[in-house]
Amino acid sequence: MSHISVRGVSFGYTNKIVLRDINLDIAHGEIVTLLGPNGCGKSTLIKLMLGLHRPGKGNIYLDGTDISRIDSKTIARTIAYVPQIHRSSFPYAVIDIVLMGRIPHKAFFFRYSKEDMNVARNAMERLSISHLAERPYTELSGGERQLAVIARALAQGAKTFIMDEPATGLDYGNQLKLLDQIIKLSGEGYTFIKSTHSPEHALWIADRAVMIKNGTIVADGRCDEAISTESLFHLYNARVSVLRLNGSLRVCVPQTICGCRESAGDQEEESLL
Repeated sequence: MSHISVRGVSFGYTNKIVLRDINLDIAHGEIVTLLGPNGCGKSTLIKLMLGLHRPGKGNIYLDGTDISRIDSKTIARTIAYVPQIHRSSFPYAVIDIVLMGRIPHKAFFFRYSKEDMNVARNAMERLSISHLAERPYTELSGGERQLAVIARALAQGAKTFIMDEPATGLDYGNQLKLLDQIIKLSGEGYTFIKSTHSPEHALWIADRAVMIKNGTIVADGRCDEAISTESLFHLYNARVSVLRLNGSLRVCVPQTICGCRESAGDQEEESLL
């Protein structure tokens, strides 16, 4: 049985269809990357899988149960959400933001326990942001805020992360740190569904790439098969060569920069080293 199953899902707003007949199965422990241009429906699909929207057509199942029949607290104990941008109007300390991840485990009236505090501090330590614990969240840089939100998701205790462009605002070093944490957590049985505008992130860490264009899935498969010079041209209308390093690792290089041949697909198998 699939962990998350999307069956014949369509969704739209007034006079606009956003997603059409989406079918997708995600297994426990997979790292699945959603790729596609702005406005293609990635974020909408994420909200549907979180139970924040209801499909106009079709169904979404979480471990075999229609997600529309699952209460929000139960979903939150199973799935942690990392949004693209998170803002707060109040100057909460970062430790308080991270502690909010414990709310799905609490009754209506509650106090945080010593265990909650330990879980939150361990999550911050894992992301190397313990030094930010008492800093006001509103004074953090965009990248620091994103790391705090990811720490909150870790503190939530869910084994599935749905992440909407989680590398947004992170500098290069923190992007690599994030990818490294995803790999480590995947090895511990965590499931990741993440949208990104970086095909390289998918090539480096993901098991599968799901490509979405104009509200439909145009490709779904192993990253080394789905992400190619030709498929990226079709998806983004961009001429990018997918090149190999050491015969295995792949990188994406704009053809106009690297001086590659003009036609998409020509240098799919070229090795740099």
